[in-house]
Amino acid sequence: MTSPRTALALLFGLAAGACGGKPDASPPGKQRTPARESPARASTATSPATAVAGETSGSPKADSSGRRGTGRPAKPAPDSAILIQIATQPKLRTMADSISLVASIRAGLKNPGWPVKTPPILAGSLLPAKRIVAFYGNPLSKKMGILGELPRDPMLAKFDSIVAEWRAADPTTPVQPALHLIVSVAQGLPGKDGMYRQRSDTGLIENVYGWARSKNAITILDIQAGKSTIDSELPRLIPFLSRPDVHLGLDPEFYMHYSREGRVPGTKIGTMDARDVNYAIDQLAALVTKYHLPPKVLIIHRFTTNMLQHANQIKLDPRVQVVINMDGWGQPWLKFDTYAKCEASEPVEYTGFKLFFHNDTRKGDPLLSPREVLALRPRPIYIQYQ
Repeated sequence: MTSPRTALALLFGLAAGACGGKPDASPPGKQRTPARESPARASTATSPATAVAGETSGSPKADSSGRRGTGRPAKPAPDSAILIQIATQPKLRTMADSISLVASIRAGLKNPGWPVKTPPILAGSLLPAKRIVAFYGNPLSKKMGILGELPRDPMLAKFDSIVAEWRAADPTTPVQPALHLIVSVAQGLPGKDGMYRQRSDTGLIENVYGWARSKNAITILDIQAGKSTIDSELPRLIPFLSRPDVHLGLDPEFYMHYSREGRVPGTKIGTMDARDVNYAIDQLAALVTKYHLPPKVLIIHRFTTNMLQHANQIKLDPRVQVVINMDGWGQPWLKFDTYAKCEASEPVEYTGFKLFFHNDTRKGDPLLSPREVLALRPRPIYIQYQ
């Protein structure tokens, strides 16, 4: 455990790092990088797309807080709240981890946008009463996430174990299990229609939906649109989204609709605009009204500021609960920095945090525990494992 003395020292001379700029993309279906200036490590995608993601580093900037000898007592917040959070954490692995965790907590505590003033919480809403814990991927690929890396039964057994960890870490917030399936998978090749994405067939979707129901889990259908558009990909999912336990995810990393250079997925990080998100919100809200469904959850992935344009123009509707999911991978301090910049510093409604069983640990760092993730402010309400 980090001592209060160490934590207090860290409060002086730290600030959250930055994500942003215009980093190159990780290849289709195998994301993500959490910080800036990522060198591309692209490869031609297969079906579903597979390749190796890139990773970057950054350094926190210095900042000062507090003065001695002024005759006035120091302000108890937000630094005292940070001390409380840090003092109760498991041992952090490096000084950089400690610095970045404090910075992330501070970013959330200082940001006047949290908690977001949400629309009225409707009956049947999952958030914020529950925390969603999801396994992500596509069963046709072992390299796109845990959902396809293991056979069904071992995967679901591991799923049960992770869900139990979250229940133990935060007994006050019930866990809603979820399987997060990529249904439109970005491709490095154009395909027959030139859209650089492959659509999963209905049989595959039904199979994963069945797995989810066997675990009292919801299903989230994720769109990597490639050169297609959200309004082209979403209509085919309406029969599934009309079910009360099926929700939606959008992935700007592989949304190349606005690419002026004509780049294909995996060669550059894509961009999604608030109007694309608002279109999805309108469609989901209409389904909730038409079929008298509980509110839908909409997950939007983000690990650079450029990925999601005009986020402040995303409209909030009580029938659709919007989560901006921190989708970067790498060492803990990089992930903390990205969360502070891309989620905490630009409030929308709710936040999420993604954990990579392999990419987060490739430099020897243990996977972040639920307790460590819960130290972030705002606390992520959606947790995704790839």
